[in-house]
Amino acid sequence: MIDVLDRTRALEVAYPLGEVFHSAYSAPGYDEDAGVEEFATERLPTHAARDDFKLVAARSGERIVGFAYGFTGQRGQWWPDRVAAAIGPELADEWIGGHFEVVHLAVAVDAQRQGLGQALMTELMTGLSNQKALLTTWADDRPAPRLYRRLGWQMLVADLGWGSALYGMDRQVPVGQ
Repeated sequence: MIDVLDRTRALEVAYPLGEVFHSAYSAPGYDEDAGVEEFATERLPTHAARDDFKLVAARSGERIVGFAYGFTGQRGQWWPDRVAAAIGPELADEWIGGHFEVVHLAVAVDAQRQGLGQALMTELMTGLSNQKALLTTWADDRPAPRLYRRLGWQMLVADLGWGSALYGMDRQVPVGQ
């Protein structure tokens, strides 16, 4: 089951979300320093305060096994400004500012390969008013970039200079056109 959580509810389950974050991003092949405490007390609260914050969570019974979230990104925020500096003014003017920024998609290792990533991303993108959406993911061939391409995201920049590719979705253009 996938639920849409508002800011308050998302923060109430910050630690269970942090456990999923840790499971997904600390797994072999990703090997990021994905701390539960930092996610639950710093990262998620900062992001939950942003405009149009939306989080979707997948459950297996009572346990949260996956989530995805984002918000409306604007110039003057760390990520949009970092990406704008890496891609140049023309592409930045077209895509950055007022876009829906997909921040994280995470599925616990023991719940992966069951279609949850696709279901979470589909639900996350449903009902948004933003014309454009952006995300970064690994530049190399991993499951996440393949998923985004299957869902209609287009690669805008293959490598931003730090091992991440920039993907965009123009939500006014039907997928496949």
